Parts: sequence; structure tokens; C-alpha cells
Amino acid sequence: MLHLSRLTSLALAIAIVIGAPLAQAAEKTAPATPAAVSPAKTNATAKPPLPLDELRTFAEVMDRVKAAYVEPVDDKTLLENAIKGMLSNLDPHSAYLGPEDFQELQESTSGEFGGLGIEVGVEDGLVKVVSPIDDTPASKAGIEAGDLIVKINGTPTQGQNMQEAVDKMRGKIGEKITLTLVRDGGTPFDVTLARATIQVKSVKAQMLENGYGYIRITQFQV
Repeated sequence: MLHLSRLTSLALAIAIVIGAPLAQAAEKTAPATPAAVSPAKTNATAKPPLPLDELRTFAEVMDRVKAAYVEPVDDKTLLENAIKGMLSNLDPHSAYLGPEDFQELQESTSGEFGGLGIEVGVEDGLVKVVSPIDDTPASKAGIEAGDLIVKINGTPTQGQNMQEAVDKMRGKIGEKITLTLVRDGGTPFDVTLARATIQVKSVKAQMLENGYGYIRITQFQV
């Protein structure tokens, strides 16, 4: 009985001796458990969760429009209009530009083009002069900020979008174009201009007197 007890003790000792290196090896090869990070550190960098309920509502509205609208509407048009609507409620300088619109913006802000030198916008369905660019046919003709362009070469502009109006005012250098303007609600009058190469200078500066300078920023992009 004593002999059997000694054999059992010896077997247990061998098992412990063999098992110890295996346990150490397992500890070395097992992947390290990531250390716990306090919520205070993760909250500062974690992105807010997606608004799933709002996105679900958007998807449902889009499905209903596609299923029940009187005319077929493709996904691209719906999504582009949704993006434009989302940005239109931000500040006036935020807008979505497709490839063609972005190319027009690049051309008008960093290059040269044949035009009149007018920055325009659309207000209540009418094309409105935002600002004439200095030293261009528009500024030399006396066109002022706030003037409404009601006709281009005799064609009414009401209902046109801004890009359509811009395309009509741009063209071959030296060609003449007639704009019908309304200023401060007065009687419409015509202004005839010749298209010229428009060189955009966003920043102008001059010295007024000793120690005083004047800098004018005519436009900016973010």
C-alpha cells in the first residue's frame, strides 16, 4: 500500500514537472489580452454612432418616391438632390458640386475665360448680380451688385438656374451681348457689353499713405 502511494506521488510529481513548461509555453504563445482602456480616453476620439433611425427613414422615403412618383426617377438623381438639399440649409458658402460644376468653379476662380466679369446667383427664380469683378466689361459698364438680369439677348432668365445663365453670358471673346437689367425695382434697361478675357484676382492691395495699406479680398474658397 505504501509502495503504491509512493508510485502515485512520483507520477504526480512527473506530471507537474512536465506540465509546468507546457503551461509556460502556452502563456508565451497565447495572444495578449488587450488592456482595459478607460471610457474617458476612448470617448474623446470615438466617432459618434450613425443615426440609424434617420437613415432608415431616408431609405423608406426614397423607396416610396421610386415606387409612387408619377414619373420614373433614378437613384443618382434622388441622391444628388438629397445631398444638395442637405447642404443648402448650411451657410451660403456650402454647396455640392458635381464634376461639371466643379470644373466651372475651377475655371472661374483660378483661370481665364471669355465672359463679362459678373458673379451671379439666383434669388426667387431671378438671376441676380452678386458682384461685378473689377476691371472687367461688367464693372466698366456700370453694372452693380443687386442688379437683376431679367433678359440675356432678349431671352427671359426667370426660371433658369445659375449655370444656364452663366453659360449664356460666356462665349467667344469680342462677341457682344445685351443684358436687360432691373435696378432697385425700377424700369428695365439694356446694357450691351463685349465679352473679354476675364483674369480673376482674388486679392488686391495698394498703399494708401506712409504706414497704411489697403487689402481687398474679392472672393474666397474653403
